[in-house]
Amino acid sequence: MRGLKIVLMSFCLTGLVACAQPGAIDEINDPHEEQNRKMHELNKAVDQAVLKPVAQAYSDVVPDPVEDAVSNFANNLGTPSNVMNHLAQGEVGFAIQSTGIFLVNSTVGLGGLVDVAGWNGQYAHATDFGETLAKWGLGEGAYVELPLLGPSTERAALGKVLDHVTNPLSGLTAEQESIAAAAKTGEVLSDRIKYGDVIDQTLYQSADSYSQARLFYLQSRRNQLGYQFEGEDALFEELYGSE
Repeated sequence: MRGLKIVLMSFCLTGLVACAQPGAIDEINDPHEEQNRKMHELNKAVDQAVLKPVAQAYSDVVPDPVEDAVSNFANNLGTPSNVMNHLAQGEVGFAIQSTGIFLVNSTVGLGGLVDVAGWNGQYAHATDFGETLAKWGLGEGAYVELPLLGPSTERAALGKVLDHVTNPLSGLTAEQESIAAAAKTGEVLSDRIKYGDVIDQTLYQSADSYSQARLFYLQSRRNQLGYQFEGEDALFEELYGSE
C-alpha cells in the first residue's frame, strides 16, 4: 500500500510540474468546474444535514474548557508535521520554535490539553506539505472540490496525502490513532461553530456559493503562501460586476 502511494504521488508530481505556468497566481484555473460544482452541492448537503447540527450539539453539550482542551490536543498533534515541513522548506527558525512549543505543551501542558506556550505568547507557525511543494516550485494545478474536505487545488490535495504519509506520528497504535482521530473531529466541530457566520454566509447566503467559496479559498491560500495577488480586483468584478 505504501508503495502504491509513492507511485501515485510521483505521477501527480510529474503532472503538476507540467501544468505549472508563470503568472497563474492571479487567475482561476478550474477546468473541472462541472464536476466540482456537483461535489460542492454534495458537501453543502452534508454540512447542512450532518456537520452543522452535530457541531451545534457538540458546542451545546461539551463545556467550553473541555472543548478548548480537545482542540489544543488536536492542534498539538499536528505540530511534529509542522516541524518536518519547516525543515523541508529550509525554515530552521520556525522548526526550532515549533519543536520548543511542542515539547512545552506536551509536558507542562499535559500532553497538549493546555496551550501553555500560547499563554506566553508563543505560537507555532502553521504550515503543510502543500506549502512545502509550493516552496519547491511545484505549480498550483487546477482548482478542485474534495469530498467532505471542500475547496482545494491539485497541489494542496497532494500535500494532504503527503502530510498523512510522512506524519512523524504515523507509527501510533490503533488505540492512539483512535484518540487522535476523535480529537481532530472535535477540533473540526469547534471550528464549524467558530467560523459559522462566515461559512453560512458563503454557503447559504451567496448567489453562487461555489464561486464564492472558490474565490475565498484561492485568495486566502495564495495570500498564505505570500503571493502578490495582482488580479484580485478583476476576480471580484468577474463575480459581482463593476460598480
